[in-house]
Amino acid sequence: MANSKPLFNEQFCKGCSLCVAACPGELIGLKGDLNKLGYHPAGLTKDENCNGCGLCAIMCPDMIITVDRGLWHENVDERKRSHR
Repeated sequence: MANSKPLFNEQFCKGCSLCVAACPGELIGLKGDLNKLGYHPAGLTKDENCNGCGLCAIMCPDMIITVDRGLWHENVDERKRSHR
């Protein structure tokens, strides 16, 4: 899971901080700039320490966080190899 990182769609974040509280590594914080909705969006503050657990994505009520585990990319590569 070391390559997994949460991706934040910051333009739709309402800054509720549920993901901040859910992160066991305290790696998420609210940013200083406002998004287009007028909120301070959440984002990774120390992404090199993130283990990709996905708790932030689970807690997000607006589903603006996704965790890319690379599975889609692996499946596509596997299908390409099998069609040769």
